Amino acid sequence: MDKKGHVLNALLLAIGVGYVLEPAGDVTTFVAIAEVSLPLVLGALFPDVDTAFGKHRKTLHNLPVLGIALAYPYFFGNLSFVWAGILSHYVLDMLGSKRGIALFYPFWSEEFGSPTGVTTTSTYADVVTIVVTLIEIGVFAAFVHLLPQYLPPGLELSGVTTMMG
Repeated sequence: MDKKGHVLNALLLAIGVGYVLEPAGDVTTFVAIAEVSLPLVLGALFPDVDTAFGKHRKTLHNLPVLGIALAYPYFFGNLSFVWAGILSHYVLDMLGSKRGIALFYPFWSEEFGSPTGVTTTSTYADVVTIVVTLIEIGVFAAFVHLLPQYLPPGLELSGVTTMMG
């Protein structure tokens, strides 16, 4: 996917995550959307920084980078939801594009993708992005409502908590 696809994915994901976390559809929902949107977009764009250095779809498109992003909220109390943007970027590059990503780089350079992928110039690129995003929202909702014990730290929404408390 290209930058437009990753931003579209992150913004749609922010709306979906906001409604999953605060489904009332009132002010708390919109505060939740606002709170997660910037970290999701930043996380969704971060892996493509490796176009400026290193090897694209390898240097910042791997599980060690995702692990660091997942650890940040736990150890430092910040960058919540950036990990979700990065993970979303990986999923979109694996399922939505033909090339895939090197998940185990720098230990293994093999790129993993899916036969469902399309080229970034395909007329179906936006449709694939939307379908992948809907799947991501569904998976997130399943974790929040059915398997919350498996969610990483950092899913507390300070803006919503502040407004409600």
